[in-house]
Amino acid sequence: MIPTSSSRQLTLDLTTPPAHARSDFLPAPANRDALAVLDAPMSWPDGRMLLIGPEGAGKTHMAAFWAAENGARRIAAAALRPDAPDMLASEGGAIVVEDADHAGFAAGVEQALFHLWNLCGPRDCLLLITARRPPRDWGLVLPDLRSRMDAMPQVHLGPPDQALLAAVLVKLFADRQLAVSAGLIDWLSLHMDRDLGLARRLVTAMDHAAMAQKGPVTRRIAAELLDKLSEADA
Repeated sequence: MIPTSSSRQLTLDLTTPPAHARSDFLPAPANRDALAVLDAPMSWPDGRMLLIGPEGAGKTHMAAFWAAENGARRIAAAALRPDAPDMLASEGGAIVVEDADHAGFAAGVEQALFHLWNLCGPRDCLLLITARRPPRDWGLVLPDLRSRMDAMPQVHLGPPDQALLAAVLVKLFADRQLAVSAGLIDWLSLHMDRDLGLARRLVTAMDHAAMAQKGPVTRRIAAELLDKLSEADA
């Protein structure tokens, strides 16, 4: 805590960056098929694959270690510009385009993604695209791009089971350097929806609440915030 001239105090966020190495990934039935597909990129039709899964399901984590292992460049779909494809699609290289479904698809983005898709084939460049929803729900305007995205092979991340939800909660608390009891993890995994996006938001909210109250993360805090977040989602 750092004192300020107005006697107010600022709470420092000492959260460590999420651990995104393969060794930090939690294999489970929900991601088994996707993991097998990502581990065999040479079998992808034309070297292209679309990874689809809900918020918090592990797409970013999988994309991060896949990119590291395959020497891939990573870019958010919203950051694509008309001149980006030529620089990204290197001969025999690899590219990850993330969050393709909420890029906003401003005028230049669709053209850039279309150009990138076309370049990757002849340049023998692997292309992995991540999204929360299938292409039909992206709101694409460019017909040629939509037809290509619809034709891409897809692999889906399934909903987590209770064991995976509990393991993810442990990792999220560890990423924030929060010590919590096994009993709290068990209670949360039994009482909350099996939604990894909700788990991420809940742990963040619990961290902020504990810092504001200058105390530990308790079941009371967990229950109150879980009710609030569940009502907001509903």
